[in-house]
Amino acid sequence: MPVRFEPISIDKQEAYALLLAESIQPASDYSFVNLWGWADEYGLEWAWEDRIVWIKQNVPAPLYWAPVGDWENVNWKEIFSRHFSCGTEFTRVPEKLAELWKDNIEQLSIEPVRGHFDYLYSATELVELKGNRYHKKKNLISQFVSAYQFTYTMLDESKSEKALSLQDDWCTWKDCDSHEILASENRVIEKILKNWVNLKGLTGGAIFVNDVIVAYTVAEMISADTLVIHFEKGNPDYKGVYQAINNMFLTGFKENYKGGNLLVNREQDLDDEGLRKAKLSYNPIDLLKKYRCRL
Repeated sequence: MPVRFEPISIDKQEAYALLLAESIQPASDYSFVNLWGWADEYGLEWAWEDRIVWIKQNVPAPLYWAPVGDWENVNWKEIFSRHFSCGTEFTRVPEKLAELWKDNIEQLSIEPVRGHFDYLYSATELVELKGNRYHKKKNLISQFVSAYQFTYTMLDESKSEKALSLQDDWCTWKDCDSHEILASENRVIEKILKNWVNLKGLTGGAIFVNDVIVAYTVAEMISADTLVIHFEKGNPDYKGVYQAINNMFLTGFKENYKGGNLLVNREQDLDDEGLRKAKLSYNPIDLLKKYRCRL
């Protein structure tokens, strides 16, 4: 019997968050903000069955994502035999779930997809920027601080319109209309910023120079110890602005974080060479591996 899917609803975000908290390895793809934000671009739907949430994309072709819930207390063999046939393919499957499936489901092939690996960092390292490996980052921040009369503030719904104005300018500079990936991301950012007040757990930061926004970041906690950076945009005319917004936001966030060691998930690089180089330059402490699985 096939799983019955329905549109991803903002009304169920809190119930979804409870199930996500039961997953032993939550990846950035599975935050509610990410699913809801990208739903139109990927044709994403979900199904609430078997005490887990199944996720399916329909664009550009039908494909399943990993389910969300308490992976360790599911009879995977029985569920797969009931819902899925030979040839069914899953993408963005976190490593720990792929291993569980491999142990419980016969004739399942798994292969890593490097472009989907999440980059994980120590928040303490990104705040303190100690040592020679962070010398260039620290130098760029110093140049920004010395060159501009700026103010840093937390980003919330009252400033989301300002972030939207920078995003519009950023898309003009990058010619988003000529690049489908950038155009898709722009639609997602606009959707999230315009619905900030309705989305639970969003946080972020913004830098202003002479009352004009020059950088912003949008983030959320995906688990008790992991912060996901969804978007980070800056005006390229301001040297060091990207390094500054990253450091200032994490510094402010970490001061209010009541847990122990905070991890920062800066999502994947999608095999983009420039993006991969930039993410590696911040010295990740680990990569959250994801796999393609096929029955």
